[in-house]
Amino acid sequence: MRVLPVLLATLGMSAVAADNPPSASTIEETSLKQLLQIRRVYVDRLTGGETAAQMRDILLSSLESSNLFVLTENPERADATLKGAAEDLVFTDLHSSSDSVNAHTSFGTGRATKTTGGLNAGFGIGESESERSSERRHEAVAAVRLVNKDGDVIWATTQESLGAKFRGASRDVAEKITTKLKDDFARARKLPPSTITVIPSLGSEPQATGQLALK
Repeated sequence: MRVLPVLLATLGMSAVAADNPPSASTIEETSLKQLLQIRRVYVDRLTGGETAAQMRDILLSSLESSNLFVLTENPERADATLKGAAEDLVFTDLHSSSDSVNAHTSFGTGRATKTTGGLNAGFGIGESESERSSERRHEAVAAVRLVNKDGDVIWATTQESLGAKFRGASRDVAEKITTKLKDDFARARKLPPSTITVIPSLGSEPQATGQLALK
């Protein structure tokens, strides 16, 4: 009866796995492969106030144009949920500078005899100039993450922008998030397929699967 040896072998592999936790590269690779299993994504409300709601709409539009997955408004149908926080700020940047020039020259001659005489002269320049300027600036930042149905974070990024040449700060942040996601999808497609070794039932030899549905 070979049930006991198989059980002991399974426990032995579990102990080895516990002693050798996965490396950072292995964890990253596993997360990337999970991206390929996403078919529908629900974009949750972003925290951060009214500007966050606007950022969500812009992000939805940007993700829709990527054609990576279907966007749904029904969280129950989604394979993953995009969560996070965003903020769109308008602020005034103050600049101040000052320049000053100062010069002072003096000379004098004198002698003491029965007839006392002397010559003294002095010269001075003082100039000071200060300048203050203000510039109205626009900045947006967003930190988002993809969470699967089990609650595991499988992808995350943080992007910020002061605005681009042909688009505002919020639009630029949304485009950066979408570009990063597309790049990571492309990386995931280049990874080799996953395989596992299945422990068979009584009397048969272990065999490896071919391509396995990614987990």
